Amino acid sequence: MSGLFLGVLCVAGQGLREDARSSALFQEVAERVGVRFQHYNGWTGQYHLPEIMGAGAAFFDFDNDGDLDVYLAQGAALAPNSAKWTGPGVPSGKLFRNDLSKSGPLKFTDVTGKSGIVATGYGMGVAVGDFNNDGWNDLYLCNLGANQLWRNNGDGTFADLTRQSGTASPEWSMSASFFDYDRDGWLDLFVVNYVNFDLSRSPVCYANTTARDYCMPGAFRPAGNHLFRNRGDGTFVEVTMAAGISKEFGRGLGVVTADFNGDGWPDVYVANDGDPNQLWINGKNGTFKNEALLAGAAVNRNGQAEAGMGVDAGDFDGNGTEDIFVTHLMEETNTLYVNSGDGLFEDRTPEAGLALQSRRYTGFGTLWFDFDNDGWLDLHVTNGAVRVLQELALKKDPFPFGQPNQLFRNTGRGGFVDVSSEAGATFQAPTVGRGVAYGDIDNDGDTDILVANNNGPARLFLNQNRNLHSWLGLRLIEAQSGRDMLGARVAIVLKGTGKKEKILWRRVRTDGGYLSAHDPRLLAGLGPATKVQLVRIFWPSGQVEELKNPRIRSYIVIKEVSGKK
Repeated sequence: MSGLFLGVLCVAGQGLREDARSSALFQEVAERVGVRFQHYNGWTGQYHLPEIMGAGAAFFDFDNDGDLDVYLAQGAALAPNSAKWTGPGVPSGKLFRNDLSKSGPLKFTDVTGKSGIVATGYGMGVAVGDFNNDGWNDLYLCNLGANQLWRNNGDGTFADLTRQSGTASPEWSMSASFFDYDRDGWLDLFVVNYVNFDLSRSPVCYANTTARDYCMPGAFRPAGNHLFRNRGDGTFVEVTMAAGISKEFGRGLGVVTADFNGDGWPDVYVANDGDPNQLWINGKNGTFKNEALLAGAAVNRNGQAEAGMGVDAGDFDGNGTEDIFVTHLMEETNTLYVNSGDGLFEDRTPEAGLALQSRRYTGFGTLWFDFDNDGWLDLHVTNGAVRVLQELALKKDPFPFGQPNQLFRNTGRGGFVDVSSEAGATFQAPTVGRGVAYGDIDNDGDTDILVANNNGPARLFLNQNRNLHSWLGLRLIEAQSGRDMLGARVAIVLKGTGKKEKILWRRVRTDGGYLSAHDPRLLAGLGPATKVQLVRIFWPSGQVEELKNPRIRSYIVIKEVSGKK
């Protein structure tokens, strides 16, 4: 194992469970556990595009106590005629501390005031990463206007280092990702910008009914993305042009980083709204090249660019490569790009059973995750329209954009089945879903879901899996700093039938989806397997280490102590 260091993290928190007679896969508990949050979009009645696009959420352990806390981004008044804010004080992003205990119920406490975080701008996305390698996760907030970088002080408070760090990025930013693109041991930052929006020159658009409605993104010029390299001294330098990222523009919304061509270096995939998507392949020399078109991941199988919103990468078919899923506008389909190896993709959406089910909805937040711990990555999509739904408008719905969430179970045979009807009534209730964070908030070995709804309350869906299958939890960190090793890949080897082995491939990350950040711990459902033969860890440094026969149904902390620092 070459010096592999192990530790056991807390296991199986109390949480909340539905009555045993209920068969719903998820239980909505936000209000009960203290995550009380109402999104405010600054509605003006003039259909300004930012009103309908936010906002995001994050699961992250800001106080290092072993459980996931919550951050929710908030909107703001866009103009003097914005709808009145009815909450206390001024609208602002909120930080909720998870007070999970082994004996008590799941409970969150609003600690925004104590934290020092002041996020009163028009909030969009959230990114999480330990940019200064001190072992405490920091926050990067994307806004309509200047972004903010909040350094975690390690004592429950945060400091605004935006100006000193050089990461303000004053455009309309949507999503961001912390990742170590040059493999120097420091997390860099990729920021996705949407369009150039000026309230004073916002265009007027109409629906087919001739009624006023939101404009499509084509009415605006794309803003262009940014890449910031971490200097390792608390500051960043913009390298967008030097890295080649400035060569191509798109109206960006979602971003995910992964090694798509299997060369050991992290690449970047950007979901663009109405423009071809971008697959920035890492040149290993500080530069990137957009290979999306040649790789088959820029447009759908019909050669059409779609309204890319949320995006995620994961190995859904168990062949060791990172596949891509992108959510889209209603009357399009969400798209599944299957990686056949070496970073080449094929649109297999209809064959996977994911086409017809998505045409009626506009998808935003999404992620590959194994909700039932059967060893296969499933899909959740939160939906919400961006143009007025006439059937709701005719019913006098005050905000006629609501659509239900969807849940798709992986069959293990290259396809999916829609099991939304099994997820519970609140799960299917129409909302204007946007960002979604995923993670195990009660440390019981299954993945829970936090949905940020535009102009509505946040919803926290507690997984009711009840551990019918075994699982393995891993937190991979750097030995000296304790930083989560974003980008590390893991092969979990299970004994299959006969002499055949089954390998589960998982990746450490906090990015992906739409405007949101996720649990950096790896949670692998083992299905019918009762033990793990081997865990093979591919660290970002290039070091490979192994752990044999790890303890299951628990979280294990693994430190890289022999790799390059």
